[in-house]
Amino acid sequence: MAENFQELDPVLNTPVRLAVVSVLIKVKQADFNTLMKITKTTQGNLSHQLKKLSEEGYVEIEKTFKGNYPLTICKLTPKGRKAFEIYVEAIKKYLHL
Repeated sequence: MAENFQELDPVLNTPVRLAVVSVLIKVKQADFNTLMKITKTTQGNLSHQLKKLSEEGYVEIEKTFKGNYPLTICKLTPKGRKAFEIYVEAIKKYLHL
């Protein structure tokens, strides 16, 4: 029976990273502060998790300014969307065995 389980993507199998990708699946883009509120995490932790998602090619990060304030915009890449879809399908298989 154990052979039916697909290994979960270790990049997405972290609560904050999964939450970020879950948000970005629904919206075209989100700024850093919005993601920080939704994930209820610290600036440092969110920065670290976004860096990991970016390194894996799951999100694209654009750093810009809004007035005099830095603005970090995050977008899901096609690779990130596909990884999320595979992750969700694997979870569904876990739930339906």
